[in-house]
Amino acid sequence: MSDMEQPEGPEVPAAPHRVIGTPPPAPRLLGSTAVAEQGDAAGAAGEAGEEEEEAGVPVLHGLPPDDPRVILHAKRAERIVAACFTFAFIAGCGFIAAYVGLGVHTVDKTLRSNLALGTSLALALLSLGLGALIWVRHLMPDAEIVEERHDLRSDEKDRQEFEATFKQGTEYSQFVKRPLVRRTLMLGTLPLIAAPIVLLRDLGPLPGTSLRHTVWSPGRRLLVYGTNQPVTPAQFNSPGSMITIVPEGYTDDLDALAKATVILIKFRPGELQIPTSYAGSTLIGTMNWTVDNIVAYSKICTHVGCPVALYEETTHHILCPCHQSTFDAATGATVIFGPAPRPLPQLPMTVDSSGYLVARSDFTQPVGPSFWERG
Repeated sequence: MSDMEQPEGPEVPAAPHRVIGTPPPAPRLLGSTAVAEQGDAAGAAGEAGEEEEEAGVPVLHGLPPDDPRVILHAKRAERIVAACFTFAFIAGCGFIAAYVGLGVHTVDKTLRSNLALGTSLALALLSLGLGALIWVRHLMPDAEIVEERHDLRSDEKDRQEFEATFKQGTEYSQFVKRPLVRRTLMLGTLPLIAAPIVLLRDLGPLPGTSLRHTVWSPGRRLLVYGTNQPVTPAQFNSPGSMITIVPEGYTDDLDALAKATVILIKFRPGELQIPTSYAGSTLIGTMNWTVDNIVAYSKICTHVGCPVALYEETTHHILCPCHQSTFDAATGATVIFGPAPRPLPQLPMTVDSSGYLVARSDFTQPVGPSFWERG
């Protein structure tokens, strides 16, 4: 027999590979029955694991379930989990308090509000996740559950086995046995459940018909944006020029300016061709609303509300830079290109006793995006 030949004999099963220092594999459970796969030694380990699971204590390999170290370990883990859930509750309350109490009307306040909201929400979610992780790793038994596929319709025996397995899983989770963990978990998630109710307040009341109107009213002066000075037709006498106008009394009201800002455009004699047209019984625009070849249009695009800030003197085109909607200023700001569905509303104008440009009335059409008309 050569040195390379080996004597024939029964094969010795190879021991399962395991890294030194790691715990032995936990028993594999089929439903609620332990399956011994590694001979008598594995069966004994499975029985020991089941005893520990039934005792409701974390599996510390090599120690009996009634060992003081096991009990101490479980108590310590339970207190840590409870502390995490309690801290999640405090952080969640801080999130709601920051949302309600911190203002956002300036850049600095908005920065502080975002920082407080992000930090408190992150701490709440992190604490809940950390508590759940420690709960699973140190309180629940280390067992592998195997669920075999079966028909959708189960017979009565399978239903009873499922019920037994569900009850066993409830015992494994320690949710019922450890009221401190259960109560602090519910406490920690309470602010997160209540948060959407608080956040819904930002939706505010339904707009009703408020989007149909602006702050323009008869006799309200047109002020030049930036200087807040009234303007006369004689001062605005350069054909082809365009300026932005805001209503008197609302120069610092951003909510009002979001709808009421207009543009003034000066034309040469004969260039304006605004027809008198109607939408149903509502007048859209007319030459009678102009003063000395000066016309006022809403600066809010009728597509999605971007400011139409670009004007081309030679073609009299008003351009919205967002989606390239193009309006012909000489013909009542009619749409000649782009997704805007209707012309820019025209603001009726006249002059007051001092010679300043003032509004005749509010816009006769809703300004801004067309879907606002449904408000």
